Amino acid sequence: MRNGNAPEPQRPVRLCIITQFYPPDYAATGQLIEELVTHLASQDLHVQIFTGQPGYAFQKNSAPVIERSEQVLIRRSRTSRLWPQRIRGKALNGLLFCIRSGLHLLRISFNKDILLLTTAPPYLPILGYLASLVFGLPYVCLLYDLYPDVAVELNVVPAKHWLTQVWDTLNYFAWKNAKAIIVLSSTMKDRITAKCPDVEDKISVIHSWANPSWIVPLAKQDNWFAQEHDLVEKFTVLYSGNMGRCHDVETILDAACHLQKQPIQFVFIGGGAKRQDCIDRANELGLTNCLFLPYQDKKVLPYSLTACDLSLVSIASGMEGLIAPSKFYGSLAAGRPVVVICEPHSYLRQIVFEAGCGAAFNLGEGAALAEFIAHLATDPKLVTQMGDRGRRYLEANFTPEIIAKQYSQVLSATARSQPHRVNNTTKSSPITRSS
Repeated sequence: MRNGNAPEPQRPVRLCIITQFYPPDYAATGQLIEELVTHLASQDLHVQIFTGQPGYAFQKNSAPVIERSEQVLIRRSRTSRLWPQRIRGKALNGLLFCIRSGLHLLRISFNKDILLLTTAPPYLPILGYLASLVFGLPYVCLLYDLYPDVAVELNVVPAKHWLTQVWDTLNYFAWKNAKAIIVLSSTMKDRITAKCPDVEDKISVIHSWANPSWIVPLAKQDNWFAQEHDLVEKFTVLYSGNMGRCHDVETILDAACHLQKQPIQFVFIGGGAKRQDCIDRANELGLTNCLFLPYQDKKVLPYSLTACDLSLVSIASGMEGLIAPSKFYGSLAAGRPVVVICEPHSYLRQIVFEAGCGAAFNLGEGAALAEFIAHLATDPKLVTQMGDRGRRYLEANFTPEIIAKQYSQVLSATARSQPHRVNNTTKSSPITRSS
């Protein structure tokens, strides 16, 4: 017989995560969510993922509609691929995913304690606001990018356009009514509080991460990827990830131009809106020291990231605080020095300075970047020291276990603050019966 004074045992928090991209899609946001879910499931959370079929950067055209394990259930909706390489097509595909997500919430809203909404697509947090109004479902916003600000900076839509103003207003209500907001950098928090000071107290800065047990420093002579692409003997500079309009690849090409007569190889791995322009520009300049490779399968990442001597990360002008490149953390895990090309107030500069793992350059400083690369190429001891310091810094601050604990604290605190949901066990159902 239960002791009347004994506290009710707390059951696992039932979390629903909605994100458009998830493996086998290569999108970095989806891969990070997959790793996060694995660790959240070990911290007394039952997780359901609602996502789409591969549709961003992928080799597989489909994945199972339903996948489940002991504490994780994945449901995949049909994905629209209307003009996927064009901005308007991406916007329309994202809107259709939002509609499907709303229909999904109609079925599962009373079976969940809390909703985590990413910005993939960027207007998904608005759905959280509507779910809160209709179902009383508490939600947390995970902001990877800030829209419509990114679109304004890229001149896709004017700052005074009616669409921008409506979007800003909807964001205000979405942020104001969210139980918590998670952002990836301090500069992103500054951007939000400047627009909506009322939400400052509910914002948590939680960085991205990399798994140092999976991405392990590997000598190039022992690395099949480096051997396959003839990178073993050359000092190799790597840019891995999206080459989009939010990233500065022009400064990198300028540095490559300065170094084209030296035994230094630049490798670009990934895709994005600027990729073909980057290839065309390299051809125009006659740069034989630039190698362009497509997105690699996730299982190749531990080898591609360690097939270099130096990694590059960049943020285009005006984008600081609007995006946060996840590739930075994988470079730290690989045990390689990191150069960040960014604006003077970037949070990346602070990390590089504290870690002592590389250097930072302003946008357009291609000549200075080339000089630094040439110096590193002559000092392998310094390369090793910087790489080791960066990896140690990651192991102390940005591992999946450390970051997942921070997420768990935010999500669990939010869910436990809703006693009518968490304590009412009569309405709960096991993860295997959720739909």
